[in-house]
Amino acid sequence: MKTIQMLGVGLALAASTGFAQTTTWTADKAHSRVMFTVTHMVVSEVTGRFTDFDVTLQQSKDGFSDAKLTASIKTASINTDNQTRDNHLRSDDFFKAEKYPEIKFVSTAWEKTGPDTYRIKGDLTMRDVTKPVVLSAKFNGSITDGRGDTKAGFKASTVINRMDYGVKWSRAIEAGGLVVSENVDILLLLELQKQK
Repeated sequence: MKTIQMLGVGLALAASTGFAQTTTWTADKAHSRVMFTVTHMVVSEVTGRFTDFDVTLQQSKDGFSDAKLTASIKTASINTDNQTRDNHLRSDDFFKAEKYPEIKFVSTAWEKTGPDTYRIKGDLTMRDVTKPVVLSAKFNGSITDGRGDTKAGFKASTVINRMDYGVKWSRAIEAGGLVVSENVDILLLLELQKQK
């Protein structure tokens, strides 16, 4: 009898406080992009992307106040539309893809900066070096399609110094400056699908 009473009290307490239910979103890769831009020869820019990646967002509260964003990017999937350059980028001079097959990001905090904008703090790991970074992110809203799938859109960007992660290949040009700049602009265009 006492056990039944305790169970009743527990159920009543749960009903009054509610259960924190975690919602999980994953990247729709066909409609998402992981891209970067780097200055080449001082005067121009080269863009590239990674074609193999996974992104997961988990939250239990509205407004992403407790959200956790994780991303894993396969370094060998780099694509700059130039095979010779891509092979060089996979080599020891840059990503050393065979030894370090993944770039990882794990968020540590979300800070709301406007009605639909956030600063996402987190740790970025590349070539086994982990450094804190901050993403400037915009939430583009969510929508449910005709099949009942709920999608959410995000655009996020940051700038990193590749030297901080051991990506130190460098060559100076006669006019001054580097063939490849140290700073890299990163842009994430994400369409996330809510998991049922």
